Amino acid sequence: MPELAPSTTLDAPHAGATVLDNAPWHALTGPHASFAIGNDLVRRYPEDVAPFVAVRTWDDPDVWPALVDLVGPGTEIGLSGYDGDVPDGWEVVGQGEGVQLVETDALQTRPDAEAILLGAEDAADMLAIVERNQPGPFRPRTYELGRYVGIRREGRLIAMAGERLHPEGWTEISAVAVDAEHRRQGLASRLVLDVAFHIQQRGDRALLHAAASNVGAIAAYERLGFALRRRNRFAAVRTPV
Repeated sequence: MPELAPSTTLDAPHAGATVLDNAPWHALTGPHASFAIGNDLVRRYPEDVAPFVAVRTWDDPDVWPALVDLVGPGTEIGLSGYDGDVPDGWEVVGQGEGVQLVETDALQTRPDAEAILLGAEDAADMLAIVERNQPGPFRPRTYELGRYVGIRREGRLIAMAGERLHPEGWTEISAVAVDAEHRRQGLASRLVLDVAFHIQQRGDRALLHAAASNVGAIAAYERLGFALRRRNRFAAVRTPV
């Protein structure tokens, strides 16, 4: 039975914010409860909204059959925050390491005059910029999870960022994407600061997730005023057939 490597919470600002240790669950049982499919042990978003599957606790042995009931047999799903073995019949198809960053007092947020709100009429352009730049999972209705903004040049959407997971008191900044020919102009930073400004205006705090291998993006976020809070292993697994 393959074993998944452990996660680590670091000594960083807000390290005691335990809802962030299981952000998808606290989003789906909190501000995003209207999207939730499942029960009091396992939940997920609709497939066209987000790919996340959330588990209340890994200490309950019933979680594994509940996951199969939730997503079906032979289905690939992502697991985050689980440190043990997967049961017989489950297959680990990929693993990686991610980081979670949270805002600090050094973050100087501000609205951006060029940023425009994005919505249903922009969905095709949002999917297209995600396809071009691969910032992470984005589905046809992901924009419904929060506020998304972008920058257009000559009508083309060339930069984007928005809000995704929303555990109580926190909002995740996600889908930060800039087309290659428009990079190194500060557009990503401008949109992150705009999104963070509106998060703070609601009384929430901002967080980010990134692949640990994306050292350039992590360094850029740290320069803006985010700090590393947590490292965690994640895995793609396939449910038993």
